Amino acid sequence: MSPALDVPRELAEPAERGTLTIGHAVVRKIAQHAAGAVPGTARDAKKGPKAKVGGHDNDVDLALDLALHYPAAVRVVVGDVREKVTEEVELLTGYRVRTLAVTVSALLPDAPPRVR
Repeated sequence: MSPALDVPRELAEPAERGTLTIGHAVVRKIAQHAAGAVPGTARDAKKGPKAKVGGHDNDVDLALDLALHYPAAVRVVVGDVREKVTEEVELLTGYRVRTLAVTVSALLPDAPPRVR
């Protein structure tokens, strides 16, 4: 091996290394995935939760639209969704969830109807 490969490189100062920007589309996907993983949420017409993302810098504002299984303890499930989405977005992106609005747009039965 050459001596140059054995010597560890000095890293530049963090401010000089560059920047990382995580787009709102990525934050939206993370929020949707996290919300859909919460027990009690349902897929509405083969689609999971929908999210909109706003904000600037390291603060994001989220709006979720989702369906729940019927019957469901709406407040409990929505509270779990808020907790899971906030935790995942902040952990994976480093952004702070400033606001999180949740709309329950449907209550879907666990079993499909017997008559179509």
